[in-house]
Amino acid sequence: MQAFTKLNGLVAPMDRANVDTDAIIPKQFLKSIKRTGYGPFLFDEWRYEDHGEPGMDCTNRPKRADFVLNKQRYQGAEILLARENFGCGSSREHAPWAILDFGFSCVIAPSFADIFFNNCFKNGILPIVLDDLVMDQLFKACVKHEGYRLDVDLEQQTVTTPGGESFHFEVDTFRKHCLLNGLDDIALTLTQTDVICSYENERRKSASWLF
Repeated sequence: MQAFTKLNGLVAPMDRANVDTDAIIPKQFLKSIKRTGYGPFLFDEWRYEDHGEPGMDCTNRPKRADFVLNKQRYQGAEILLARENFGCGSSREHAPWAILDFGFSCVIAPSFADIFFNNCFKNGILPIVLDDLVMDQLFKACVKHEGYRLDVDLEQQTVTTPGGESFHFEVDTFRKHCLLNGLDDIALTLTQTDVICSYENERRKSASWLF
């Protein structure tokens, strides 16, 4: 998993509440257990005019001109602004996979669904909770100013606007450590390789019949 430390990123506004995981990545794309390749299908039913299926070439699919992520000004965005209860619905890990594969590494919203929130941290995405008044301010600025960017500093736990206004966010200490060091569950386990090997060697001596 790639570490998250600081990000100066272009911002895209998803001005909808209760965006569920089936909207983020529709159910037909759950057939695969690979972590990559979902970016072209993120928000598939909202981005395209036709029905998407796994393995489709999305290059020439007809796009909905009014959908935010299809607008030229938001191409290459790395920070997604969202509204309350983002990521609700089923607990599919494919949702953060699709968001990350599309290019977003940070999602800022007033609230998240719990399982989606947890899955973001496990996949290298920083979900940030800011209150509604701050979110309104950020949405307005993003829409008003083309090329709007934010600075996100995980170590300092701040989101800073181009004008220098800074907002503090809370993050669990353990999750912060894992993101800063790029540790998913497997990598975190591997940091204890010496301890695990020592235990296995002792077990070979004390319970050799197991081996």
